[in-house]
This record gives sequence, C-alpha cells and structure tokens, in this order.
Amino acid sequence: MDFDDERPQQQVTGVVIITLPPSDNPSFGKTITAFTLTNDVLPQSLTTQEPDQVLPTTRVVSSPPPSSQSPQLGFSFSGFFSENPRKLLGFLGVSLFALLLYSSCFSSTFVELKNSNDNDDDDKPQSFIFPLYHKLGAADLELKLGRFVDVVDKENLVVSINGGAMETKMVNKLVAANSIVMDSSATILPVRGNVYPDGLYFTYMLLGNPQRRYFLDIDTGSDLTWIQCDAPCSSCAKGANPLYKPTKVNIVASGDSMCMEVQKNQKPQICETCQQCDYEIEYADRSSSLGVLAKDKLHLVTPNGSITNLDVVFGCAYDQQGILLNTLSKTDGILGLSKAKVSLPSQLASKGIINNVVGHCLATDVASGGYMFLGDDFVPNWGMSWVPMLGSPLIEFYHTQLVKINYGSSSLSLGAKDSDKARVVFDSGSSYTYFTKQSYAELVSSLSEVSELGFIQDASDPTLPVCWRAPFPIRTIMDVKKYFKTLTLQFGSKWWIISKKFHIPPEGYLIISFPVMQKGGNACLGILDGSNVHDGSTFILGDISLRGQLVVYDNEKQKIGWGPSGCGKPSRFKSLPFFEG
Repeated sequence: MDFDDERPQQQVTGVVIITLPPSDNPSFGKTITAFTLTNDVLPQSLTTQEPDQVLPTTRVVSSPPPSSQSPQLGFSFSGFFSENPRKLLGFLGVSLFALLLYSSCFSSTFVELKNSNDNDDDDKPQSFIFPLYHKLGAADLELKLGRFVDVVDKENLVVSINGGAMETKMVNKLVAANSIVMDSSATILPVRGNVYPDGLYFTYMLLGNPQRRYFLDIDTGSDLTWIQCDAPCSSCAKGANPLYKPTKVNIVASGDSMCMEVQKNQKPQICETCQQCDYEIEYADRSSSLGVLAKDKLHLVTPNGSITNLDVVFGCAYDQQGILLNTLSKTDGILGLSKAKVSLPSQLASKGIINNVVGHCLATDVASGGYMFLGDDFVPNWGMSWVPMLGSPLIEFYHTQLVKINYGSSSLSLGAKDSDKARVVFDSGSSYTYFTKQSYAELVSSLSEVSELGFIQDASDPTLPVCWRAPFPIRTIMDVKKYFKTLTLQFGSKWWIISKKFHIPPEGYLIISFPVMQKGGNACLGILDGSNVHDGSTFILGDISLRGQLVVYDNEKQKIGWGPSGCGKPSRFKSLPFFEG
C-alpha cells in the first residue's frame, strides 16, 4: 500500500495487517491483526511508517478493539463537553449532588466504613474492637459521671505497701451525701448488656502477667479505669473474677505524672511519707470508689489478630460504697473512656498506639450487646451527623450544645440557665436519660395524651417514676410504640433543614416492666428528672437513648457523631477515594 499515492481521501474505518511466514520456514503460518478506528485520521504509528520499512510481526491481539460510536447518533461526550465547558461543570455538579443525596438518604452505616490499607505499617496508629455484654440478673439504675475528690488523710489509708508487705490501717472515707456532683470550682471489644433489667453494658480486658480477664462497665462519663483489688479489699462486691492482686512494682508513685493528673483539682497537700498515689472517685448516684494507682500490662488484640502489650495506669480499687456494690456483682470495675489524660484511650493515644477516637454501638436486640472500638479505622466516612464538642478545662465529659427539643411536633422548653440553648452529655455509664426539670415536666404532660387512648398511669409500679398500664396486654415495646411519638434533639441551628438532629424513637425512652400479679406489662418512661444531677441544667443521654446508634467521640477533631446502626459485627469496607478524610 503506497501512502504517497495521490488519491481522493476516504474515511478509514479499519486496518487489517497480514504477516506472511518466512520463505525458508512456511510452517510458522501467517498472522492476521485487525484494528478498528473511530477517527478520520490514521494512527500515528501508521502515518509515520516509512514505505519501505517492514512492519513488526504480531502473533496475538493483546487488547480488544475499541467499540465504534453509533453512526445514527453521531454523538461524542468528549466533543460535546469540549465545546460546552459550562455544561461539563454543570453535569459534574449535578452528579456530585445526586451522589451526596443518595449516600445521606440510603447509605448504611457499615457499608461506608473506612478501609485500612496500611495494616503492615507498624508506625501507623491501630484500632481495637471490644465486644459488649449483657449484665444478666443485675437490675440496676446507674448514673456515673464520676469526679475525683480529696482524700483527706493521706497517711491513714486502707492500703499501705511497704517492702512488698500489705498492711491494713484506719479507713477515712469522704462521701458527701449532699454535695453537688459537678462544681464550677472543682481495638474492637464486643459489648453485652441492656438498660432494663440489667442496668448497663460491659466488655472485658486482659490485664497482668500472666494475663487475666476482667469485665468492666463501659463509661464515657468516667476518667479512670479501675478494677477491684485485693490490697487487701476493705469493701468489694463478689465480682465476676478473682480480685486483682498488685505487688510493690505495680504501685504508681505519688510523684508520677499520672498521679499529678488525678490529683490536679484537689487541694494541695504535702505528704513526705507517701509512696503511692491515692485517689477517690465520687459518682452522680452517690456511690464512690477509693484506691491507689497501679500499672500493669494490658494485652490488646488488633482486628488482624496481632497482639499489642503495653503498660497502662489504672485504679486498684479496694473500697466501694453505694450502688457500685450491686453493679459489681457481675463485673470487676469500670472502663474510663472520657477525654481526660488518665483515661484508657488518652493513654493509648499518647503512646502512638491509636488515634484518640472512641466509638460504641449498643444493640437494641437483647440477644446481642454490640461493640465498642478505640481508634479511627471503623469511623464511617459519611452517613453520620457531627457536632462540635464543648471544651472546658474542668469538664472531661463528652458534651455539646442543644438548641431545641421536640416531642412529635410540640416544642419543649430547654429549662437551662440560658433559655436559648442547653448542654447535652453523652454518657454510656448512665442507664437512663435525664432532662432538666422544666423540660421533664413538659414531656410528662405531653405524654399524658395517651390517657385518651385508654392508658392508665400505674403509681403502684416501682420500676420507674412514670408507668402506664395499657388497655391490652403488653409484651414488647412494639406493642405500644405506635401510641407514642419520637423525641428530636436539635443541634447547631434552630432552622430544621440545616440543623443536626438526634432522634429518640419510643423504644429509645420506654421500657417494659412486668409487675407481679398482672397480666401483661407496663410501659415505663426511661427519661428521668435531672434536677439533682450534674448542675441541674444539663441533659444526659444514657444507654436507653444511645441504643441503635453508632456513636463516635473524636478527640482528635473535637467532635461527636452518630448514625443509625444495627450494631452487628463491624466491618471495614472501601469508600470513595474523594471522601477519605
């Protein structure tokens, strides 16, 4: 074929190259290679070919020919957008908006989890998953929100460790029955538990050498992780496992930085003979725990099966008082998950083990407890609502600002000092949810409308302050759900369309009790009057309202997020690359 031949130009739609075998060896056969063209110009490789140059022999067609365009339509996306750049931008904008709309409306929390591609990088912060468990047979109404209080006489403690020997001395307790709980001066683990009748959710950790398993109540409202301790124990519940027994090398000295953190808000006291770090924690339910700081090996298993062993500081608790003694009949202590420096996530983050992110998912199904995680590998990229954390040097709780609350379409007063906004604390250590006095009163008044449907308030039911007997037998929440409305907490803005909303359906604030000698159960209100809790003007979201939600506390970015979830086994999936954060 002579390309210099002057002939009228015709549109070339294809090229066929036939390669004959060598004359001295015809057994090689001939090779046929076909190309289909979609342009009016020959490929560069052919147009630059010298007439006398021998074309290379091709024995295999390595790629299929590109599909030709429809001659009837004669439409080219590249040509259309190159001539109409505004239409290209418009097309991309509409596509992106549609994708965002779809992801926000139809995405499942677990289909959009981050995928970690750096599992082999030892320097990268890891994540740990913990199971959650039901506390079966331990009916408790718990409210944690612990704070450290002064240990009055540091030289007269229950425990003194000298030369490895343990001696019992005089007990000097500080339990202020009428004190205000908060003063202005002042990896994946499975989770088990439920709100009623068990009280809360717990998980387990492996501690010590040799390692032992301890069950701990998960508590985002507590700073210090502590375990019941044989030092010896002055007042301990039976617990699920044998008491932790420290040795002299486990005891943290009074000059340790963690001790200073625990005692930073206490009155300065000089104790030259102290060789240990004493603490006392008082909780909002008036229970308390007294102990000393200890350090031992924590054994964590990553999702890929590798084991991380590191030293952590925790409380060796030898004197528990109040409702804690009932709580600890099935567990061994409390897992402190707040943003304080002494909390477990903060300790792991300070060592570079994890990014300081905590998440939990409490299942509504009593057959499954859920899970919690430390680290950010299991945080969804989208499908979550995020609000900023409120910062305070004296408050280590996870709290944010509430601007409005509705029961159905009826607005409730916030009842806070600032009538336009209030604070909300997310507390996994509280069984129930607490409203301010005014908001609680208005909610109970709004709920009284069920009396028109035949519900009768049952004052004889001691389960909770407000219970109703239905005109029909009640077995589960689903039997009465349609007679009650959804509560909506609004954050960020009073404008509905741009605000972030936390929805609490009836199953998020009702429990079913079963009074003796009564056919069927009662529907009881799991939201309580918070007048005497915290500062009296703060809403507290407890386990009952946190169920069925993946809740994330991102201490790195100082924000709190949530999204609906079934709280099954967490998984990591790939996400769209331009959504990676």
